[in-house]
Order: sequence, then C-alpha cells, then structure tokens
Amino acid sequence: MSSLNQLGRLLNGLALVAKEVAKRSQTIDHAKSSDLETLIASSLKNALVSATDLTGLTKGKVREFSKPRPKESVVYFNGNNQGGGEDVVIPSSNGAARANLTSDENVDSDQGVSNNGQPVVEEKVVNDGFERGCESNSDNKSYVDGAEVVNTSAKTVAEAPVPVKRRKPRERKVPATPFSRAFGFAALGAGLAWGTVQESAKRLVYGSPNSNGKQSAVSPFLSEKNAERLALALCRMRGAALKVGQMLSIQDESLVPAPILAALDIVRQGADVMPRSQLNQVLDAELGSGWSTKLASFDYEPLAAASIGQVHKAVTKDGREVAMKIQYPGVANSIESDIENVKLLLDYTNLIPEGLYLDRAMKVAKEELSRECDYQLEASNQKRFRDMLSGREGFYVPFVVDDISSKRVLATELVSGVAIDKVALLDQGTRNYVGRKLLQLTLMELFLFRFMQTDPNWGNFLFDEATKTINLIDFGAARDYPKRFVDDYLRMVMACANNDREAVIEMSRRLGFLTGMESDVMLDAHVQAGFVVGLPFSKSSGYDFRSTNITQSISNLGATMLRHRLTPPPDEAYSLHRKLSGAFLACIKLGAVVPCRELLLEIYEQYHFGEDVETLSSAASVS
Repeated sequence: MSSLNQLGRLLNGLALVAKEVAKRSQTIDHAKSSDLETLIASSLKNALVSATDLTGLTKGKVREFSKPRPKESVVYFNGNNQGGGEDVVIPSSNGAARANLTSDENVDSDQGVSNNGQPVVEEKVVNDGFERGCESNSDNKSYVDGAEVVNTSAKTVAEAPVPVKRRKPRERKVPATPFSRAFGFAALGAGLAWGTVQESAKRLVYGSPNSNGKQSAVSPFLSEKNAERLALALCRMRGAALKVGQMLSIQDESLVPAPILAALDIVRQGADVMPRSQLNQVLDAELGSGWSTKLASFDYEPLAAASIGQVHKAVTKDGREVAMKIQYPGVANSIESDIENVKLLLDYTNLIPEGLYLDRAMKVAKEELSRECDYQLEASNQKRFRDMLSGREGFYVPFVVDDISSKRVLATELVSGVAIDKVALLDQGTRNYVGRKLLQLTLMELFLFRFMQTDPNWGNFLFDEATKTINLIDFGAARDYPKRFVDDYLRMVMACANNDREAVIEMSRRLGFLTGMESDVMLDAHVQAGFVVGLPFSKSSGYDFRSTNITQSISNLGATMLRHRLTPPPDEAYSLHRKLSGAFLACIKLGAVVPCRELLLEIYEQYHFGEDVETLSSAASVS
C-alpha cells in the first residue's frame, strides 16, 4: 500500500511538471532563440521543485551555484585597430571594495573612458591580498624592493611569527611634478613639527618616559605618531624618498631609534598604488596610445607596488603571460631633489649618527637609483644574466619582451615559484638545497662574473619545487665590480675565514675600509666583525645557520665601529654588503645547513688574481 502511495505521488508530481511547462509555453514562444534552453531549464527546475515539495519527496529551496566571475580588474582586448581596439569590460563591485576600507583610507577613483576612447571598469581597491614582492616577516628578515630588515636575533623556522602592524595599500596618484613633491615634503615637515609640539605638551603634563639610554625616549620628535606620519608620507611620495627609507630600515636600534624602525616596517609592506587614469597615462606615453593592440588582456590590480614602480600581469596576443613593471611618473627626474629633501629631514632630526657618513651614503643612493630607474639598462642586465646562467643547473632567468618595453616600462616572462620565506616551511633537505644555491649564486656573481644583482629582496628568488629551480627576477640593481677590488675582497674573505688578523687589516686598508690611523678599539671591532662574517666559511663541514647569532654579533660590533670609524666604506661596499647580508639572512631564515667553505674553495682554487698583487700567506692556506 505504501508503495502505491509513493507511486501516486510521483505521478502527481510529473503531472504538475507538465502543467507548469504548458503554462510557460507562451512565454517561450516569444523568447529569443538564444535564451530558449536557459528558459526551459529554469522552468523545469522550478516546476520539479514545486512538484516534489508538494508530494513530500523534498523540502526547501534548491541551492544556487553561481558561475565563477572573472577577475574584476582584468581588461580584455579583442580589437586590432589603432587605439587599442575594443575592450571587453567586466563590471566591478567597487562599492564592496570600498566597504573594506578603514576611515582614513581614501581612494582616488577615476572612472569613465581611457585615453584611447575605450570604456574602462571602475577602480578596484587593492587589499591585503596582494603580497608578492612586498612580504613582511617579523621573525627574521623581510624585504621590499631591495630593502632588507635586520632583526637582532636569528630564530628557528619552528617559532611562531610575532604579529606585525600592517596597512592596506591605498590607491593614490603619485606626486609627479617638482612642485607637488616639494609640497609633499613641506607638508611632512610641518606635520612632524606639529607632532613634536604635541608630544612635548604631553610630556609636560604626564612626564617623560623612562629613557633607559634610548634616544627614542629622550627626543619628543621620535613619537609613535611622528614615526607613522613619516612612514605614510614615504608610501605616498614613493620614488627616491621611499627607497631611502627602505635603505635605512636595514639598521637596528643602535643606529636608528625604535619608533622609526617600527614605522619603516609599514614602509616595507609596499607603497600606495597608482589609480588607473595615471597608469594609462604612463603606458600611453611610453608605449604609444595603441599599446593594448599588443595584448590580449591586462590586469590593473598590481602584483606588487614598491618604491620605483609597480608590476602588473598581462597576456600577449600570442598567449604568453608577462609581468609588466611600470615606473611611477616623475620618479626618475626627482631623485636628486628627493634625496636632498630626505637628507634635510634627517639632518633636522639628528637621527643618524656621524659614523654612518650620511653624505656618502646619499651620494651612492643617487647613483644606484639613477641606474634602477633606467628600465632599458635593466633589460640589458637581465639578458646578460640570462646568458651567464644559461646551462647552469638550478637557475632560470626569464626572457625580456622587447616590443612592449621602454625606458619606463619593462615586460618580461612571468615566472612563478615560492619566495624564500615560504621555502622555510618546506622540508630540511629542500631548505638546505635552496640555501646552498643562493650562496653559490652570490659567490659566482662576485668572484666569477664580477657582475652582481645587489637586491636581496626575497621576492626576487622564486623556487620552483617541481623542477628544483630558482627563478631570478628584478635586475635593476645589477652592477659591475672592478677586477682589483674583487681580487682584494676575495683575499679578505679568505683571511676572515682563516682568522688571520693581520691579513684582514692589510686587505681592509687596501680596499679602503681602514685608513691606517684607527685606534685599537676600532681595529679590534673591525677584525672581530670580519671573523664573525667569515665563521660560516671557516668550517670544512656544513655550517648550520641556526647555530650562531650572526646578526646580533654584527649589530653589537657595528655600534662600536660607528663611534670610532675614521672613513666611510668604499662605494662598492654599500651594494655588495647589502647582497651578502641578504644571502646570509636568507640562509638563517631557511634554517639551512650549507657547505660554505666548500663553495668558497671551489671559487678560490680556480680564481685568477691580477699580477700586481702578491698572494697573501693566509689566503694561500686553503686546506
């Protein structure tokens, strides 16, 4: 009997389905033929749900599965005529994006049509999801656009990360004219002065904090509010101003006060991003108004935004995925004035100790930034590295796409991989392999090629676990080193590895690190620092980078050297030591065990020194 009842319910349900289809037949007759299948399917679904609900076989509503929507920031080009052709525009839920903003984060929204007359989608706010190239890691060291963060202790990969204050990158136009940039620095100076007044008044009422010998507690200028003003202004200004701020972030609290370092941690998370209208202006100026005819699609949401430019994903007409690095407008022409303005601020605040030789550091920064702003030079550097590393196992340099590159736009093959901080989560064997390859690459660049990519940004080394290959990107900071300098530097490295005090001092004088008039205190600190750096190369077996605290030791000795130093380091040392420290700290982050001495001796035993310099006895001792 029960079976008959169920059969009756089913027949009644089918009858209801037939009735529902009949009701909608008139509507179907008038529908467009292209919508016929959709309408029938919808009718049958609704009728079937009604029938089965009435019969008791089902209850509730059918769950809707919406189709995945295309990425809102991507624009597709399907025309071939001059001016970019026709864009396939995907509507953007800009209101939803705006809802994610905090009260102090405004968006410059530029909707309408592009310069070539084609429609554009609304601006999309980039949220915390964009991380590539702008990683911030509080447990060891992090990098942004070449700026490395030195922590005072090396931690094992198993330790939990310490929470870091983060900011959402804002979408704001880059100040591109000399007046707008000068006004930005003037506004920053006025804001810092007002913050100092506020902090002074606060201390009059509530008393000064306990200094414990720290400059940050003594000076009312070094308040947290002022530090945050400085960081956000640098992110807004971008260019040389932000780059110098990132360079300062390599120091520790013995050189730069803690509030400023905390603010620079915000800077390291990336710059603000250009709105679409300004981005289109740069592309039109550099590649011509018909640049989109060479592309199938372009993603207006950047993969990364740093001090000099931002990187976007695009697809060429022949289907190749490329990374397009687009320089901020006005950055290249403002290097001189930006650095001078930053120097004025630093001189006014008296933040930098005399031993840092700020004038010399700024001079080197200007030269480095000028090279980095020339994307044609970077393209040449990348091709040179691609040739040098061709056939060398474990390394890959992507090709340059010349027809969509210029002095301010650089397009290269888009490669993927795991950044160094993520490799630290892999197994020990993989971490050892990557650490070895990174140190091997550093030694080859300096002593074999005498041509080094000096930006140790972790995002510039992407490990492909499937092929066990490190994909190398970003060659704007590449430079040559003179043969005589490299000869003496290799001898000094060997002397440091062999704990030969006299050889370290002699090579340091030849290289220009010492004058010969230093005090014993300075000489002792300098030699001990050399021995600390040479420690990984002193052991014949694999060196465990977790075994000693190299960064803390160097930090303590560095404070002494700054007080007693008589001369700034040679110009070559600024970029070279940035890269060497980056290689060491990457190995510390990985917790890698690397046969450092073996790698060094492979280079040394095949090295050809110049004939004008005699071989030191210490350097000759390679056993």
